[in-house]
Amino acid sequence: MSENVFEVENLSLYYLGRFGDKTHAVTNVSFSMKQGEILGIAGESGCGKSTLVSGLMGMCIPPLYPESGDVRVRNEKGEMESLMNRSIEDIRSNVLAQKVSMIPQGAFNALNPVRKIKDIAADVIAAHQEAGKKLDHKEIYDRLCERFDLFGMDTTRVLNSYPIQLTAGERQRSVIGISTLLNPQMVIADEPTSALDVSTQKEVIKMIFDLLDKGIFQTMIFITHELPLLYHVADNIAIMYAGEIVEKGTAEQVVKDSRHPYTQALMGAMLSTEASQRTRHPVAIEGAPPSLRNKIVGCRFEPRCRFEGKCAECAKNTQNLRVVGDRDVRCDYAK
Repeated sequence: MSENVFEVENLSLYYLGRFGDKTHAVTNVSFSMKQGEILGIAGESGCGKSTLVSGLMGMCIPPLYPESGDVRVRNEKGEMESLMNRSIEDIRSNVLAQKVSMIPQGAFNALNPVRKIKDIAADVIAAHQEAGKKLDHKEIYDRLCERFDLFGMDTTRVLNSYPIQLTAGERQRSVIGISTLLNPQMVIADEPTSALDVSTQKEVIKMIFDLLDKGIFQTMIFITHELPLLYHVADNIAIMYAGEIVEKGTAEQVVKDSRHPYTQALMGAMLSTEASQRTRHPVAIEGAPPSLRNKIVGCRFEPRCRFEGKCAECAKNTQNLRVVGDRDVRCDYAK
C-alpha cells in the first residue's frame, strides 16, 4: 500500500474577535491523502472551506489562529513534516513551499493589478531559487513562455498584459499557471471555477487535468460548493457543515448514495443534470447553520435534521465520525 503524502489530524481553527471572543470556524478535521488522489471538499457558503484552506497551507494569519491539530506533508527525505507553528516567511522560503501550492479563490483579487503577468510569475520563480543557481531575466522569461505554452494560451500577449486586460478565463488560467510553476507535489484549489461561465469552467477544468496528465503535479484538493462538479472531478469527497466534516467517501458513494442527513438534504436542494431527474424540484433546507461563536454540544445539524424523534439525544451527545458501510459518517442514526 502506498504511503500518505499529506495528513491532517484533528485540525481546529478559530477567529479571534476584537473583544476576545472566538469563532470556531473549523473543528477536528482529519483526513489523509496518497499520491495521485483527488479529494473534493464541498459544503454551503460559510461552512469553513476557505478557512480550512488557510490551515492546510499552514498560513494562519491573525485574526485566524490554530487551536489544535497538525498538518503534515512528506518532505524530500521521505518523512512527514509539519506545516504548523511556522512563520509565513519560513513556509514560503522552505522547500515545503515547493511541495504544496494553492490556487486561490478569485483570480482578479489574487493578481497584482499594477504588475504584468510575467512580472508576477517571475517573482514566484525568483523567490524560490537556490543560492548559486539564480536565473537571469531572460532565462526566467523563457521558462515562463515554455510553461504557459502548455496552457494553449496566447503566451506573449498574456505574459505582457496587466490583469485588467485579460478575460476572466485568462486570468484564472494565469493564476493556475503561476501556482504550478514550481511543479508542486500537491495543489489545493479553492473554488477555482467560481464566478466563471460554464464554457470557461470547462476550459479551467480541462487545464487542471492536462497539468495532472503531464505530471506537473500529482495530488489535489478541490474545494467547491458544486457537488455535481466534484462527482466528475474527484476520487473521494468530504462534506463540510458548520466547520466539521460530516461525511467522507468515494465520489460515487457520497453523491449517489449519501448517508448523512445533511448530505442528503444538500443533494435534494440541487438541480440535477440527469435526464431522469429533471422533473424533480429542488427542496430548500429549512433553517440556518448554527452560530460558531461558542462551542457547540451535540450534533450541529440537529435543528434542521429529518430524523424526527431521535434528535433529542443528538442535541446532547457529540457526534463523531464513524464507519457506515465503507465510508465515514458523523451521525449515530445513519445506516
